Amino acid sequence: MENKQNGNNHEAVPQKKFLFISWESLSGDLAWQIKKEGHLVKIYVKADYDKDVYNGFLEKVDDYKQFIDWADVVVFDDVGFGEEADELRKKGKLVVGGSGYTDRLEKDREFGQLEMKRVGMVILPHWDFSDYNSALKFIEENPGRYVFKPSEFVESAGKNLLFLGKDEDGKDIYEIIRSNKKVLEKNVKQFQLQKFAQGVEIAVGAFFNGNDFIYPINVNFEHKKLFPGEIGPFTGEMGTLMYWSGSNTIFRTTLEKMKDDIKKSGYVGYIDINCIANGRGIYPLEFTCRFGYPTISVQMEGVSSQWGDFLYHIASGNNYELKTKKGFQVGVCCAVPPYPYYDKSEMDIYRDLSIIFKKPNLEGMHLGDVKLVDENWKIAGESGYALVVTGSGVTVEDARKQVYGRLENVLLQNMFFRTDIGIGWGEDSDKLQTWGYLY
Repeated sequence: MENKQNGNNHEAVPQKKFLFISWESLSGDLAWQIKKEGHLVKIYVKADYDKDVYNGFLEKVDDYKQFIDWADVVVFDDVGFGEEADELRKKGKLVVGGSGYTDRLEKDREFGQLEMKRVGMVILPHWDFSDYNSALKFIEENPGRYVFKPSEFVESAGKNLLFLGKDEDGKDIYEIIRSNKKVLEKNVKQFQLQKFAQGVEIAVGAFFNGNDFIYPINVNFEHKKLFPGEIGPFTGEMGTLMYWSGSNTIFRTTLEKMKDDIKKSGYVGYIDINCIANGRGIYPLEFTCRFGYPTISVQMEGVSSQWGDFLYHIASGNNYELKTKKGFQVGVCCAVPPYPYYDKSEMDIYRDLSIIFKKPNLEGMHLGDVKLVDENWKIAGESGYALVVTGSGVTVEDARKQVYGRLENVLLQNMFFRTDIGIGWGEDSDKLQTWGYLY
């Protein structure tokens, strides 16, 4: 694809008013960055359990609809706001965020896979269920290695119920479903069994301005399990390795094929496809049609453009030359109990604990569920998701060295994090280069 960006259309915009709208406390780090750039920012967070998150950092509002007219740019930071975003765009409002179509791509796995197939992507065989007995019968009759994936929008706790089968005959998935049927029926009404494929898990994403992708694209590697070595429960995310790239084979065979449909829907923002790549091909798994978390914080480490200018321009439909660092960025999620679960009594022990920075340097420190009280960062909300710490470097090892060096500056009781973010790059990149996917 020809890259038609030019660098002359985005001089710094004068001060603008940004309204961030969120179900949960997700995008405060981005909102805070835009505030630090000199723009006016207000944020709405619906969830009661997040009421104190971002206090002291950002101005919060109780009814965002009263501030739609106030805002120059409205930012919806999650799926589920797509139809509202469509309506505001029709009225001429500048909006960063979903559309009815892209919401469905992410929330409805079956629809997302069908759309991938329709535009010419090669998808893994998958079967959708709303009845657990039917799924058990299916595995009995079709032994194989499967991945169990909840469909539809589920609360944060439900996202941890994804299960990666290891048995070639599917007996482990069968037993998980059989033994936990009552719990699963209560929490996950619809789900998908997807044929397992061995390979490198890799995601490609790009910002979209309503008409076209903004280059460079983002290549990232998520680390979803709680413990080093990909052990333990699935979390939202424990860390990410990424770099910025020109168009490559993975992008051209997956996300780029969606351009016309994304454009037709009016979508503006970041969109990403997670894939499994192996010697036989590139298999797209799922869409993320919103900012990723902690992806957006790690992207801040690698982007040298002003974020307020950037979001204003893409919401306006303008091309934009996104300035990014060469090399790699690593982000590490830092948490305290009860993360990745919700446990109010446990959280009562940790709420209001101070996050102490041994030196005043806050380079690479990004907001999780925290608040600012008397210039002190303190744990807020009920998740235990405290900080994202980022680093960058010419090599992955340089970026890892910087991020883990920065982590030594943080003092927080019982804080835990993964020590192996990015460590598999050597082997993964060798495979991806051999298969010719990074060009």
